[in-house]
Amino acid sequence: MTPLPRLLLVLLAFTGSALLRAAPLAEEMSAYLAQPRFDGAMWGVEVISLDRGQTLFAHQPHLRLSPASNSKLYTGALALARLGADYRIRTPLLATAAVTPAGELPGDLVVAGRGDPSWGAREKKPEFWSVFAPFVAQLQRAGVKRIRGDVVADGTWLRQPPDGAGWTVDDMNYDYGAEISGITLLDNFVTLRVTPGAAPGEPGAFEVLEPLSGLTFVNHTRTLAAGATATVETRRAAGTTVVEIVGGVAVDAKSAATEAPVPRPAQWFAVALKAALERAGIRVDGQARSAVWPEPPARAAVPLGEIVSPPLRDLVAGFMKPSQNLETDLIFGHLGELRRDAKTPADRRSDELALEALKEFAAEVGIAPHDLIFEEGSGLSRNNLTTADATARLLAFMARHREADAFLASLPIAGVDGSLHRRLKGTPAENNVRAKTGGLRWAASLSGYATLGTGERVVFSFMLNRHVPAGGRRAWQEIDDLTLILANHGRP
Repeated sequence: MTPLPRLLLVLLAFTGSALLRAAPLAEEMSAYLAQPRFDGAMWGVEVISLDRGQTLFAHQPHLRLSPASNSKLYTGALALARLGADYRIRTPLLATAAVTPAGELPGDLVVAGRGDPSWGAREKKPEFWSVFAPFVAQLQRAGVKRIRGDVVADGTWLRQPPDGAGWTVDDMNYDYGAEISGITLLDNFVTLRVTPGAAPGEPGAFEVLEPLSGLTFVNHTRTLAAGATATVETRRAAGTTVVEIVGGVAVDAKSAATEAPVPRPAQWFAVALKAALERAGIRVDGQARSAVWPEPPARAAVPLGEIVSPPLRDLVAGFMKPSQNLETDLIFGHLGELRRDAKTPADRRSDELALEALKEFAAEVGIAPHDLIFEEGSGLSRNNLTTADATARLLAFMARHREADAFLASLPIAGVDGSLHRRLKGTPAENNVRAKTGGLRWAASLSGYATLGTGERVVFSFMLNRHVPAGGRRAWQEIDDLTLILANHGRP
């Protein structure tokens, strides 16, 4: 027998040891997924080594499932790949006439929104009036002391409906279903603080923490017995501005909080900006008004300044870390609108153009066409579908991309921050796993990066749909247990 070349022996030895290391991981994951409690549920799982480029484990990797907020991975990657981490959104401040030497603007002030999600983003916890400081400063720099016309918030540049495709009617009663708009304010919802009465059965009291929303509130809350769990929430019929506050708060509780989305947030912004200008000593003779697609845009051509967003790396982290839907869909719509040119049909929406861009990007990543079927960018749509293989491929692609650092930095860190700050604490996953969460009523997901106990770097995508948890467990806990199998692999 001819001796095998030394190089071939080395390669065989390496391959054999790799299989030995991978086999226990595959066996343990397979045993976990085969448990009877998952009968009737659907798992899509894939783990790929970044160091070797090999698939370490796969279970139904091409099964199309609802990714929930794992959809944000695609929006974030697309934005960074197409625009770059240093890109900034620039919002023009325009006027319908030139400012006079005396500081009078003999016409309208127009804020021409471009979908910038950073104005008073909730995760920054801004004081309400501080949101308008950059606008006041720009006008003061332009010498404006009085506006004879109106203050106009023009959100028509973003051409899409206020509700995303595939959203449910119920979604729009909650902060995570706030309206999409070319001009936004504080993620387009107000916060309400409800306090108990003096005794059980008495009405509760409420306070709206942000002013000038235009909403009318009807209080139906009641004081509950000591130790009871708060059940406060709001309801608003579509097309109205009347918010019903229902539920209760325990008599021994300090307070409970809930939210109410604001319809036509561009108008809320216009009213608040007018008040902010007047607080700063800039007189406004006219009214506060707004325009949103498909209404005609405001006509103004005299530049007064511009509001510049933080760099895109911060905007992407701003929606990825806390899993913020509105901010995701604004970036998604902004990406789409940037594709518009003279040949684009006028009835093509911004989100539709973004979906076209996503399909092109997915082809570059190597994702099979039928492995990615999206309706919108945030994952609130129950009709978004993707596979574990597609998501793992996306993660591996971004690990090699020029914007790899910005993409990785945008992800929640297990046990540390974002939507993972309370999960996987005190485990080998803490400060190790960097991944995007996802959750809807019948969908849970977690996809991202991890380092095994062997030091090997991997990407993973775990998706669980249609699981009915038992014993008080939640679907995300099943996902976390699978993540721990991964993070523990190779550790003593």
